[in-house]
Amino acid sequence: MPKILLLSILFFLFSTYSFSQSDEFVIDVSNELVQPKHYIVSKTSNAITMDGLANETDWQNAKFSDSFIDIEGIKKPKYDTKMKMLWNEEYLYVYAELEEPHVWGNLKQRDTIIFYNNDFEIFLDPSGDTRNYGEIEINALGTVWDLLLDKPYRVGGKANNHWNLDDLQYAIHINGTLNDPSDIDSYWTVEMAIPLKALIELRNKPRTIPKEGEQWKVNFSRVHWDHDVTDGVYSRKIENGNFLREYNWVFSNQGKINMHEPEKWATLQFTHQATGSKVEFIEDEDALVKQIAYALFRKARFDKKSALKEFKAGDKLDINVKYGMNAFMESTFIKTNFGFEFVLNSEESGKTYIINEEGNLKVL
Repeated sequence: MPKILLLSILFFLFSTYSFSQSDEFVIDVSNELVQPKHYIVSKTSNAITMDGLANETDWQNAKFSDSFIDIEGIKKPKYDTKMKMLWNEEYLYVYAELEEPHVWGNLKQRDTIIFYNNDFEIFLDPSGDTRNYGEIEINALGTVWDLLLDKPYRVGGKANNHWNLDDLQYAIHINGTLNDPSDIDSYWTVEMAIPLKALIELRNKPRTIPKEGEQWKVNFSRVHWDHDVTDGVYSRKIENGNFLREYNWVFSNQGKINMHEPEKWATLQFTHQATGSKVEFIEDEDALVKQIAYALFRKARFDKKSALKEFKAGDKLDINVKYGMNAFMESTFIKTNFGFEFVLNSEESGKTYIINEEGNLKVL
């Protein structure tokens, strides 16, 4: 079938794709993009005691994050959540405060599915390439689920529950009473010391202590459930025979209910300074290009209406990518024997980026 005829048919079949007046193929990814937050983590040279209180001077000097937002960036969370971080050569420290009038939990076995309770979650991608990233979940009982993913679930990644952070240290503090529905609680806290060596081992080379200005990808999530109380015992709320949907509140907006799109996570920047207040965040000049590349990958791979699925190996197509009001970027789509590739050129850096059907992004 001639390509011109094929494109004309696809135009009528798939409304999410369009042609401009100059017969360019246009893909709109403007609703697929997020603006990741960042956190500059300062270095401590003092001992940090895991007691859930964060009373140390270094903790007092560390800056709290903004309050968490809804994962989709739409609704305002019921309860406030915020975190702060520190690091040294041995640990990456996290402290979080979770406002909560009813602190409860019933899961006590390590590596069970902790988010079936109210929990706090940490996601860390030391290489920032959506591969080999760790996840840590913890509930108010202090029950931990630590797992490793070689790649996101969307492209066949599987949770490795045998990845245990043996040197992980943590403490829970509850301003209130655990599992007592007769009173109203205030909040609970999580303080955690994550062994840095285990995280560095996930990095692409070099696997060294973070240098000044080094950046990782990170995000934090809080899962919260509406609850019932039966005979003095808390449980997830059920209506019409089904559990009500959980709330998902995060540090950096994901744009959808899916934490496993690591390209949208926040940026964690390390400094060797004792305070990060005067350290400037290093902007990635190609952050937008990378976001657009991942958005194109998601549309081509997972959009059931994607017209790009109709092309055959060897076909190429120039695409005008819309990423904002009157904002466009050129890209080339290439159908390969294994799937596809998108090629994008950065006007900022002059670099060329290629992303494939597995979500692997590389720079030429």
